[in-house]
Amino acid sequence: MLAVKIIVAVACAVGSYLVCGLNPAIILSRRIYGEDIRNSGSGNAGFSNFKRVYGSKYAWWVFVLDLAKSALLPAISGLLFMLTGMGWINGVWVSGVFCLLGHAYPVWYGFHGGKGFLTVLAMAFMLDWRCGLLAFAVMTVLLLTVKIMSVSTLSGLLAGAILLWFICPSLPAKIAFTACVVFVWARHHENINRLFHGKESRFNIFGDKPKK
Repeated sequence: MLAVKIIVAVACAVGSYLVCGLNPAIILSRRIYGEDIRNSGSGNAGFSNFKRVYGSKYAWWVFVLDLAKSALLPAISGLLFMLTGMGWINGVWVSGVFCLLGHAYPVWYGFHGGKGFLTVLAMAFMLDWRCGLLAFAVMTVLLLTVKIMSVSTLSGLLAGAILLWFICPSLPAKIAFTACVVFVWARHHENINRLFHGKESRFNIFGDKPKK
């Protein structure tokens, strides 16, 4: 039984890393526009940069696909962990951590991926829907008012992490999620630096200024 648990844990971790490493922003920019999104705009392979560069037409596909894969993989891992007696929530956070690593450092693209906000947001929903909902709500409110993506996303994740510490019974899950949030904050160090210097650009969620 121990061997089965080890195989399941390793398979979930490796599978989450490899599948989540498939980046919709990179795939769509190459397929549709014949270029790599990492060579345009801020260079980030994510929703916000894709939308700024190419407009809304396909950007929301990036949003949905990133969120979907980052929710589906922890859900499958949680189920496999539960079936092997290791617990749903353990499968979710293990998969979530490796989803984030795959998204940020994908083997498919020279270990140069996105910053991972949507990946961690999906992880929040899978650990406890209330945390995910709070993170999403904070992000949305700030995005519609402050209109700065980095402030909105980082604040949302922080709010979700704080709530998780109060309502989640699993200490490993709380530590893992908090570590993921810190990781995403660290990946946004350039944005944070621009914020301190008043140079961070605004993001209009309804705007559409495509490059092509």
